[in-house]
Amino acid sequence: MKLYATVAAGAVVAMVVGLGAYVMLAGNGDDQFAQCSQATTAGGDIGGPFELVSEDGTTVTDEDILTKPTLVYFGYTYCPDVCPLDAARNAEAVDQLIGGGYDVQPVFISIDPNRDTPEVLTEFTDVMHPDMIGLTGSPEQVQAASQAYRTYYKRQPGEDDYYLVDHSTLTYLMLPEHGFVDFFRRDATAPQIAETVACYVNAS
Repeated sequence: MKLYATVAAGAVVAMVVGLGAYVMLAGNGDDQFAQCSQATTAGGDIGGPFELVSEDGTTVTDEDILTKPTLVYFGYTYCPDVCPLDAARNAEAVDQLIGGGYDVQPVFISIDPNRDTPEVLTEFTDVMHPDMIGLTGSPEQVQAASQAYRTYYKRQPGEDDYYLVDHSTLTYLMLPEHGFVDFFRRDATAPQIAETVACYVNAS
């Protein structure tokens, strides 16, 4: 049985928390991506330098990872349903983009470094998509990355191996040379994400 499926079937779904005051629906004005924009930030930039641990155990930075258009998602592999569904949707969007000739990668950053070792992440990402990159790290490294992307997470009470983590569930579109350009909520479909990402790539 996959490690991420070990949470009891009746477990309460992790709370999903958006960016709150940090984001709002709006256009990006008259910049080069105005025709693609779904959202913009309010209250500061999203994204920034991070140092995390990849699936092979090596330390990597944002410069090592964000070398092509990238969909970045923060979650955890033991999540009973939200994270697998979102990761699978992002993977489907990437497949559609690859089929259209776009070189895009999905990234899954764990907010549960206590359980999400590189080995566990490898098992999870291999199931989701062959190009999905899994990242974990020390609690301090994960917290720093989360703060850079203005995400939220909080571990709930529970046993050492069986607990839920409340967390935000946005997917971030990052472009080389531009950084963060847009985000996608949980209700965005794979075709919608693929269409929007293609628009950004064409305009970049």
